[in-house]
Parts: sequence; structure tokens; C-alpha cells
Amino acid sequence: MTIAVLSIISGLVLLLWSADRFVEGSAAAAHYFGMSPLLIGMVIVGFGTSTPEMVVSAFSALQGNSSIALGNAYGSNIANIALILGLTALIKPIAVHSGVLRKELPILSAMTVIAAVQVWNGEISRGEAVILLIIFIGLISWTIWQGMHKKSDALGNEIEQSAILKTMPIKQAMFRLSMGLILLMASSRVLVWGAVTVAHKLGVSDLIIGLTIVAVGTSLPELASSLIAARKGENDIAFGNIIGSNLFNTLAVVGIAGTIHPMTVGPEVVQRDIPVMAGLTISLFIIGYGFKGPGRINRIEGAALLVCYVAYTLYLMLLII
Repeated sequence: MTIAVLSIISGLVLLLWSADRFVEGSAAAAHYFGMSPLLIGMVIVGFGTSTPEMVVSAFSALQGNSSIALGNAYGSNIANIALILGLTALIKPIAVHSGVLRKELPILSAMTVIAAVQVWNGEISRGEAVILLIIFIGLISWTIWQGMHKKSDALGNEIEQSAILKTMPIKQAMFRLSMGLILLMASSRVLVWGAVTVAHKLGVSDLIIGLTIVAVGTSLPELASSLIAARKGENDIAFGNIIGSNLFNTLAVVGIAGTIHPMTVGPEVVQRDIPVMAGLTISLFIIGYGFKGPGRINRIEGAALLVCYVAYTLYLMLLII
């Protein structure tokens, strides 16, 4: 049991460190090869911070622990909106100026509806998982097209002025990218083994472990980057991290895991977790879109999101007790 707990802690620490190196190296390499700051912000920073969720869920599916994979993806979405955006807005209100991000908000809402429809029958088959990946590829293509044809945007301006594109030699960038990816895989295996072992020892379901410890742990890159960005006044980066991450989780993370191993979805996911995720996503769309101007999440709304997360987590803890 002690070894399993230490595996979770060490796996998370190494996972977060390697994810940071991976995103940093990817952004620097993309900038070196001429990718625009807006495109780097939308694709690499937006989606790259969800690499831990993808690798952890893939390894979970390979080992037949589809509940951890699904709990990790949906739990991360819940944590991203309620915990991370809530805490970030509570510290400093978030204003959303980027037109690209405002376009992605209704897309995220639509993808959440698709996720709810897919799990309604109690499973995600390989065919349904492939559909998610096809949608994700289409979304990536649209994102790249947007980044190539939109000359200026608030998100691109913030990326260009931030430390994300700090100068580093291409060899160093490629080394960080490859080293980060290798360590991501190794740390994910350690984390999944520790989480499964602890769950079985305590008699807790894999789903609950995925929704709580694993989901929050793999969401720490988004928490760190959003808090740092908000403190610097880079609101669109803070907001873009969450939108990109949730789209990636809903489509790519679940799609890859489901392609590896079809997922059995328990009734509690349909009755409890999907409604919470959908409700938070719709709330984010309402408060973040800005129908009469730039979207804005104020401190009161941030506090409300945070309260929702605390209440949801306490409810899950009561189920364990």
C-alpha cells in the first residue's frame, strides 16, 4: 500500500514535470519552424496541456481499466471548469477577448452533448470512439485553418508576448519534446499502477479514483498555466487552456482510450457525472461567451464554480465512506 501511494505521488510529480517540458519544447520547435503564435496557442498550448490525460487514459485502457480512463477524462473536464477556472477567476476576474475562443465555446457545448448521447446506452464502442477521433481531426483541421487565415487575435498577441515562446536552440527544443514524451509515458504507467492498487486495497471503484485523484493530478498543468497567465493579465491564454483541454479530453482522450479498449459506462456516469459536466459546460458558455461584448468570469461566478466543485467532490467522498 505504501509503495502504491508513493507511486501515485512520484508518478504525478514526474508527469507534471515532463508535461511542462513537452509543451515548452513543442511550442519552441513550432515557433522555430514558422508556426504563428495564434496557432501555437490554439493547438500546442490549448491541447498540449492535456497530454497527461491522454497518456494516462491510454495506458489505463491498455490494462483494461476503462473506468479510470473515462473518469480521468470527464473528471478533468469538471475540474478544469469548476476548480481551475473558478479558482483563477476568484483570484483575478477573467476577461475573454479572443474571437477564436468564443467560437470554440459553442463547439465545446455541442461535443458535450455528443458525449452524453454516446454514454446513454451504457457503453462506448470502438466505432463510437473512432467517431470521436474523426470529429477531433476535423476540429484540429478547422483550428489550423483559423490560425493560418486569421491575421491577429487577442490569444495570438498574448502568446507572442508571453514567456511560452522563449528563445531556445532547435536541438534543445527537440530534446525537451522527446524527453518529455518518454517521461510522460513512464510516469503514466507508474501513476496508473499506483491508483489501481490503492483503489483495490481500499475497496474504492476505479471510476471514483479516476474522477478524483487521477483527474485532479493530470489537470495540474492547466491549473498552473491558467493561474500564471491570469496573474500576468493573459486572460485569453488562461481561458484557452481550459477550452482546448476540455475539447481534447472529450474527443481525443476518450476516443483513443475507447479505440484501444471499448468502455463499459456505469449508470452512475450517466446519472451523476455527465449531468455535472454538461451543466458546468453550459454555465461556462453562458458566462464566458459574452453576448453583448467580451466574455467575462467575475469573482462571484468564480466562487460559484468553486463551490460546485467542492460539493461534487464531497459527494464522491461520501460514497467512499
